[in-house]
Amino acid sequence: MGFNQVLSKFKSGLTKTRESLFGKVQRLIKARGTIDDELLDRLEEVLISSDVGVNTTLKIIDNIRARVREEKYQTASDLLGLLKDEIVQAVGVDGGQEPLWAAGPERRPYVVLVVGVNGAGKTTTVGKLAGLYHAAGKKVLVGAADTFRAAANEQLDIWSQRAGVEIVRQKSGADPAAVAYDTLNAAIARETDVVVIDTAGRLHTRVNLMEELKKIRRVLEKRMPGCPHEVLLVLDATTGQNGLQQARRFGEAVGVTGLVLTKLDGTAKGGIVLAIRDELRLPVRFVGVGEALDDLQPFDARLFVEALFEGSEELVGQGKGASGTQ
Repeated sequence: MGFNQVLSKFKSGLTKTRESLFGKVQRLIKARGTIDDELLDRLEEVLISSDVGVNTTLKIIDNIRARVREEKYQTASDLLGLLKDEIVQAVGVDGGQEPLWAAGPERRPYVVLVVGVNGAGKTTTVGKLAGLYHAAGKKVLVGAADTFRAAANEQLDIWSQRAGVEIVRQKSGADPAAVAYDTLNAAIARETDVVVIDTAGRLHTRVNLMEELKKIRRVLEKRMPGCPHEVLLVLDATTGQNGLQQARRFGEAVGVTGLVLTKLDGTAKGGIVLAIRDELRLPVRFVGVGEALDDLQPFDARLFVEALFEGSEELVGQGKGASGTQ
């Protein structure tokens, strides 16, 4: 998919967040002629209401206050440029390693364990992720280790067919760790490039979810030292700050290495991306901006910022605070 197509998807997916966040910011700018304490206090309220998070918001506002004081910014039109600078810093425009190309020949099969609570779009994400790797020329195998939810196997079957990849599954109620082990075994035998393993988000037994996920990790590590190479936590972007708590719990239990934010197109609180990047220091690997197979996109921080500020160029360009970051 070309640059313009990806940017278009980001713009479309962030429409609600952009209209909510920057609609309010632009109204603040138009209503006031200068940057003062009241304007910054109201900007703080806007950021928090967009789920940027209290800690991240306070950091952004404090940095803006310091720059206004030290660099003598005065007009309200400077504010959007300053805000863009701070969001660039919070989100980290470098974006980290391209997640699709982390699966190199030196780590074959490249094992991705996908975790998260039910309802976040986890199983759908597994299918879409498999489709992305398949489209990138990788030989992919999916493991259906969410054996406690009756519809999970059938759902993953459908997505695997759409993605054009093979699946390993067992009957409902089978040991999830055994499914993960069998999947990895099959992948090694078939010289598969990438393994994507679905897991349960809630168990209907007395076994604790986190303990079951730890068991899966141990089994994979025993069969192939060093894996899973990536543990992706799927978060529903519409849950906002609750996502931070989920990330902390799963991170403590299974060592989350990256995040997938789904349903970003369905929320006005896309500011959660900033809170997660800034507070948890976890990279956002992929974002979901729609229902189609190719609507799961590798996260590009630069495109995220550009899409978030779409339509604000005329205001950014007027102020001394404009960084010129494009």
